[in-house]
Amino acid sequence: MAALVLEGKERTEFGKGAARRMRVAGMIPATIYAGGNQPVYVELPMRDTTNALRHTNALYQIKFDGQTKHAVVKDVQRNPVKRIIEHIDFYEVVAGEKITVEVPVFVEGTPKGAAVAFVDIQELAVRADVTNLPERIVVSVDGLQDGDKVFAKDVKLPEGAELAEHVNPEESVVSVEVPEEEVLPEPTADDTAAADATAAAAPAADADAKA
Repeated sequence: MAALVLEGKERTEFGKGAARRMRVAGMIPATIYAGGNQPVYVELPMRDTTNALRHTNALYQIKFDGQTKHAVVKDVQRNPVKRIIEHIDFYEVVAGEKITVEVPVFVEGTPKGAAVAFVDIQELAVRADVTNLPERIVVSVDGLQDGDKVFAKDVKLPEGAELAEHVNPEESVVSVEVPEEEVLPEPTADDTAAADATAAAAPAADADAKA
């Protein structure tokens, strides 16, 4: 996916009051980190940025005051009540650089019989070029049967991506199992007696209410 372009301007005001004024004006305060270099502070249009953040692991081309920086999202702070974005941290990257990202795992296909697929790892860590970061990993479970597992080493990764070093290749990513039926406990003699007593008391209570 091509880089998503965001056009903003350099941020010169800081603090909670300044950030509040930016958000009222439809802008989001953001910081672009670049290794050990001095961070760059910008403000970005709220609507365009919110829409762009719907893409997972996207590469952003951030333009401001005649400068252009390529970056990926490091952290997003949202208002816990309104759920609007309050601040974004970006990490500057360069073409050809590989970074580690967490990629959501999805399944497709139908297992055999009554078996159901369960995702054991919701997000799988992979390394990929910043210009080709995967948004999702799809694992096919078509034809698999009860007891089958898809391990990290068996997952078909997007072109150019590889498992992150800390991922155990023998870890189960997707399991296929037949769900166990819930067995309800047999009623005891005390349970039956209590139910009979409740049923017997109901007509008397109705008669009292009518009286």
